[in-house]
Amino acid sequence: MDLISALSLGELALSFSRVPLFPVFDLSYFIVSIIYLKYEPGAVELSRRHPVASWLCAMLHCFGSYILADLLLGEPIIDYFSNSSSILLASAVWYLIFFCPLDLFYKCVCFLPVKLIFVAMKEVVRVRKIAVGIHHAHHHYHHGWFIMIATGWVKGSGVALLSNLEQLLRGVWKPETNEILHMSFPTKASLYGAILFTLQQTRWLPVSKASLIFVFTMFMVSCKVFLTATHSHGSPFDVLEGYICPVLFGAALGGEHHHDNHGAPHGSGLGTQHSGLPAKAREELSEGSRKKKTKKAD
Repeated sequence: MDLISALSLGELALSFSRVPLFPVFDLSYFIVSIIYLKYEPGAVELSRRHPVASWLCAMLHCFGSYILADLLLGEPIIDYFSNSSSILLASAVWYLIFFCPLDLFYKCVCFLPVKLIFVAMKEVVRVRKIAVGIHHAHHHYHHGWFIMIATGWVKGSGVALLSNLEQLLRGVWKPETNEILHMSFPTKASLYGAILFTLQQTRWLPVSKASLIFVFTMFMVSCKVFLTATHSHGSPFDVLEGYICPVLFGAALGGEHHHDNHGAPHGSGLGTQHSGLPAKAREELSEGSRKKKTKKAD
């Protein structure tokens, strides 16, 4: 039985799922996405020296999820750019955030109460994109569970998954910041949401799509607004993952190195004492120790 319908919220969920995203919600999505671009080191300097590269980075932040989903499904990756209204709206936001006199537009949208509204509206767009992506993948692959999950995942967090490509457009290469290695809350939530919507799409989850969209949107909005308001980079999933991951995948290997340092014999105190020195200094110290031992042997 549909729990939301039993609570007499079915009509509300259905009406919520039919709210059009363009232009208000899409505008909020573009604003928050390009704000995060401006937070990147060197982004402002890039916009002054190479405005075309900056514009391309902004478009990747706004439409990267569509590009990556089209790439997965074998569709033209430039297809979404035929939507001229969205491109012009995103371009106007990019120009105002980077080039508005006295940074007035940027200061207004970054005012915390206003920013929280935009963040909440962005999460509405994210959840809707996940649901639409899975429905689209299901149309092509009726029994392709993994394809549906992957498509919904990249629809919700494609911008983060393409972060290394966006860095290359800015002339930066930081492979250690790969989103797969260090998943943020939106990326994890998009993955879990894609699994839930796939189960619903294949009739394994006895909940209507409108109800699932409503419930998951409320969850995403609550978490993201709280994290933004408290300037936190954590995740509500951390506590649960802290209990489950060691059971399923074992403890991290970092603990073994820590154990080896404590279990080292007393004679190795020299190495532990100077472990904080630079590598060159440690090499010189080791070389000096070897020379002293050689003199004593002679």
